[in-house]
Amino acid sequence: MLKGIPPILSPELLKVLCEMGHSDRIVISDGNFPAQSMGKDSIVIRLDGHGVPEILDAILTVFPLDTYVEKPVTLMEKVKGDTVLTPIWNTYETIVEKHDARGSDTIGQMERFAFYDSARTAYAIVATGEKALYANIMLQKGVI
Repeated sequence: MLKGIPPILSPELLKVLCEMGHSDRIVISDGNFPAQSMGKDSIVIRLDGHGVPEILDAILTVFPLDTYVEKPVTLMEKVKGDTVLTPIWNTYETIVEKHDARGSDTIGQMERFAFYDSARTAYAIVATGEKALYANIMLQKGVI
């Protein structure tokens, strides 16, 4: 056990977060995201029993967001014409504001297939059991 480290951060996930360098990206995916096929060339960590918000909050406790890019946090934007509500995005804003003084200004969106292309080149993907739709989020690592 370690002091000050959220217990949801498994040894495997902590190792990955530590290995990542400046501008590396990590995806925290919802339960519908094709994590295994997207992550063929990266590290996939399964945390199926957890939701994205709790994992995002824990990761941002130890993970600096990139200050050299305008939007180091990226959401998968809704498909044009989709009327699904995305209240989880408000939760993400609150969590990001808690950990980064720039707050919601750090959050951008990316078209679905562009998000998939970017996810294929991410350093790691954390696959969750999150049931909310459009709950995928990508973080770009900064420096300390």
